[in-house]
Formats: sequence, structure tokens, C-alpha cells
Amino acid sequence: MEMGAFAAIVVFCGLMPLAFGVPPTWKQPEQVHLSYAGVPGSMVVTWTTFSEADSVVEYSIWAGKLFELTAKGQATLFMDGGSEKRKLFIHRVTLTDLKPAVSYVYHCGSDSGWSDIFYFTALKEGVGWSPRFALFGDLGNDNPQSLARLQKDTQIRMYDAILHIGDFAYDMEEDNARIGDQFMRQVESIAAYVPYMTCPGNHENAYNFSNYRNRFSMPGNTESLWYSWNIGPVHIISFSTEVYFFIKSGLDLLFKQYEWLQKDLEEANRPENRAQRPWIITMGHRPMYCSNADKDDCTQFNSHVRTGLNDTDPPAPGLEDLFYRYGVDLEVWAHEHSYERLWPVYNYTVFNGSRNEPYVNPKAPVHIITGSAGCRERIDPFVPDPRPWSAFRSVDYGYARMQVFNYSHLYLEQVSDDQYGKVIDSMWLVKDQHGPEAWL
Repeated sequence: MEMGAFAAIVVFCGLMPLAFGVPPTWKQPEQVHLSYAGVPGSMVVTWTTFSEADSVVEYSIWAGKLFELTAKGQATLFMDGGSEKRKLFIHRVTLTDLKPAVSYVYHCGSDSGWSDIFYFTALKEGVGWSPRFALFGDLGNDNPQSLARLQKDTQIRMYDAILHIGDFAYDMEEDNARIGDQFMRQVESIAAYVPYMTCPGNHENAYNFSNYRNRFSMPGNTESLWYSWNIGPVHIISFSTEVYFFIKSGLDLLFKQYEWLQKDLEEANRPENRAQRPWIITMGHRPMYCSNADKDDCTQFNSHVRTGLNDTDPPAPGLEDLFYRYGVDLEVWAHEHSYERLWPVYNYTVFNGSRNEPYVNPKAPVHIITGSAGCRERIDPFVPDPRPWSAFRSVDYGYARMQVFNYSHLYLEQVSDDQYGKVIDSMWLVKDQHGPEAWL
């Protein structure tokens, strides 16, 4: 056969790009994950492609006519800060008018490529129900020990939302952000089925937190750095502890976040709002207190997160007094690769409800550190003697579960993956009164 005839056959069969080494298009959706948009009846679907493509979600009520509903969104170009300047297209589509507590099936992508089929249950509306959560931080690609157990929990619909309290992948920017891609593929088995709510950790700091800010889609307009949302009788506040540590470019973010936190707490404490959602729970990566032996910020008497920065101009306020002043009930943290439950504490002083029932009507916020989901940095040891405010400690790999039953009762437990899913610690937090008046 003459070369001209062969070339004609190649062109006719659509094989020209392959024959001449032209790279394929990368429009296949991957790294699918959900988040709550903060508006009742909504859900955000986020995914990644490596070439520009349309952003479409086709979905339907479970057991209904498949994909009878369609929603469209848009993609934003994210260029990683590494040497290759890799380009990723991050797609976001917001589903609206979802029916409360109804299950949906969906896939996402475009006519250039569709994802697998996933499902989720729309969040219930109102305050008269009992949301369930998984809580953890510090989950990486290497040694993600708790992942399989979290996958199974999610498959049996144990949770209404996941709270990932900072530190992802270890680290998302590595290998020109390919480690970030691997991590997002890894957690798709959880995050594509239930809202995956996040806050930034210290391992997200590269290129001004660009991988974190671009890959996640939290409520509000702060690129997921801080935000709040309501679920059942709970107001959840997510914020960045990292504004106290990465300050080379200035203190603007620190003061903006502090001002936002104060306004959000003021609004949440308006009598009509606190009556509807009495529980205020915060999530931030680096804890104010811990009894680990790694000489980290929380091992110091004056933690930056707790007391602020006194060597800046102007001095930057810490968060312990703010959270105490507005009656925050529970503060959840990670960063330390361990689990630690504290007695109710303020200013290094224990304020138990009573000797026999320390968590019944306590006179200060309760702190929980759960940062042992699994990562390449392994476990952080503790100092030999527990601090007076430390109630329980464990270096087992694992994660926490929490359910807010009603206006007065909250249950939290820590699961050990090392002990095959055994619950190694649990507590009931019981409050007849919420808000700063509860401390009196």
C-alpha cells in the first residue's frame, strides 16, 4: 500500500492524533466530592478535569427515572505553583430545590466524559433532627489507616456530613500537585456520597494555600478559609488557625477572620438564633491546648491560637476569650496525631459541671483533638504526666463520631482503627442552657 493511501485510511478512521503523537484530551471527570452550599435544599458537586469541558450534573430521585434533572455550572482554571505549572479545571455545580431527606443519584461531567454514578441524601431542614458526623484531621495518601473504615461507615449511611479538620494528602502541592490529585481520588469513595466539609491546616500552606483554596467549595466567599453553616440544632464555624503562623505577607487575613468570627458569633447569639440552634461548634486545625511531647504551639503555655500575637504591630488577638465570651460549646481540633479529650477548660483552669458529672452543665467550652486518621508522619507521643485539664489520651490511629441528639444532648466517641473499630472513648455533653450565661 502506498503511504498516501495509508494516511487517508488513518484520517478516515479518526486515528490521526494517535498516529502522530498528539496528546489526548483530558475531559474525563475525576476527584468528585460534595459540599453543602449553606442554603437549605442545596448541594455543591465539585470535580476535576485536565482539559476544558462543560460542567453538568445529571441527577434524579433514587428509584425515579434516571437523570431526569440537569444542573449546569462552570469551571475555573487552577494553575499549580510548581515547576510544571500544571493546569487543572475545577468544576462546580450547585444543585438546588432538593427535597429534604430524599436520596438522589447523580453523575457529573459533559458529553466529552461522565463520572461513575454516585448517590447522596439531601440534608434535612429545620432544627428538630439529630445530625451525625465523622470528625478527623491529618489524613494522607501514605498510611491513610482509617480510610477503609470511614469508607464502610459512609456506605452504610452512618453520617450526614464529614468534618475534615485540616491537613490533606501530605502534601497536595507535591509532585506538581499530583499528590493532591491522588488524595482527591482516594477520598472520592467518601466525599462523593456525603458533604465533605473542611478547614485548612499547616500542610496546605504552599503557594498561599492555593491547592486548598481551589480544590474545595465551602459556603461563603472566602475561598473556604473560614465560613459557617447550620445543620439541625447546630451552628458550625470553620476557621483557619494558620493566619497566626503564616504572616510574612501581613496580618490582613488574621484581622479579617477575627472580625468575621466576632460578627458571626454575635449573629449566632441573637436570642432568636440561639434558641433555634443552641449548639455552637467550632473547627480549626491547631489546638489551643494539648499534652503532646513535640514542642508544637499547643504545648506552650501561651499558644498563638489561644492568646494571639503580642510581637506584631498591632498585637493580634487570640481566640480563647472570643469563643468563651460568646458561649461556644465545643471546639474540635486536629494537627496533633493523637486523640485527646479535655475537661471543660478556660485559661488553663478546669470548670467541670460537677465532680461526678463533669460534662453536665460545664462552665467552660469542651475541647476535642482528633488528628490521628493516618498520615506519613505517624503518631505524636504525649508527655508522661497528663495535664490537669487532660481527661483522656490515646495514640491509636482513628477518628471521632458525633451526634447532636437535641437541644441539650450531644454524644461524641473516638474509634480506634488499631483496635478494629473499637470505641475507646465516649462522652455525653449535656447542657440545660447555652450561651455565655451557661458559664455563670
